[in-house]
Amino acid sequence: MEKSESRRRKRRQAGLVVAKKKRKLLPYIPSEDPESRMKQMASLATALMTTGASFSDNLTYYPGMAPRSANRADLEHGGMQLLSKDDMETLSLCKRMMERGQCPPLVVVFDPREGFTVEADRFIKDLTIVTEYCGDVDFLEHREHDDGDSLMTLLSGKRPSRSLVICPDKRSNIARFINGINNYTADGKKKQNLKCVRYDVDGECRVLVVANRDISKGERLYYDYNGHEHEYPTHHFV
Repeated sequence: MEKSESRRRKRRQAGLVVAKKKRKLLPYIPSEDPESRMKQMASLATALMTTGASFSDNLTYYPGMAPRSANRADLEHGGMQLLSKDDMETLSLCKRMMERGQCPPLVVVFDPREGFTVEADRFIKDLTIVTEYCGDVDFLEHREHDDGDSLMTLLSGKRPSRSLVICPDKRSNIARFINGINNYTADGKKKQNLKCVRYDVDGECRVLVVANRDISKGERLYYDYNGHEHEYPTHHFV
């Protein structure tokens, strides 16, 4: 792998593009069978335990890292899309379902080549909020030499010193185990069924993982590692 490609894959990128025209985001539909939900949660617990991380479904702020006050959407270079009122309610519903143990219909599986990865455990409709990318928030300049490949862009600051990343190595949810594709290859583009999108939510930056097409049960989930290179001047895509 060339050095430039290695650097590009080191940090996951979330685009600013969001909904198709004015269509609303949809909440995920949890599996109805309690045993299926237990299987899904157990698979995530196994993956987290194996990687030495604990579960968190929120962004977390710890001493020595970026304070919550640094997460300001108005510092985004070029501006960040505001999450609409309707979509805010959808996100809140997803969070409430998680608190009740109604997790997204996803299961973590281990692949000998890809490591831990995620599969849909039931049909997921296009534009569904699958999950939020969560973990500790830190300044990018603190993580420039981080060897992990799970860092996600949270804020691309007007000044580089204000740029933030999500670090899911110690605290995270299932988003950490969703694999990325390289959109420079035809095979990679075919695999993509999710998009990571950055939103202004009550003045703070958040990264939502959204289905960009219908996803069948048993289908493995992938998003675009290089999505930041295809952002549009408007905040909609066709």
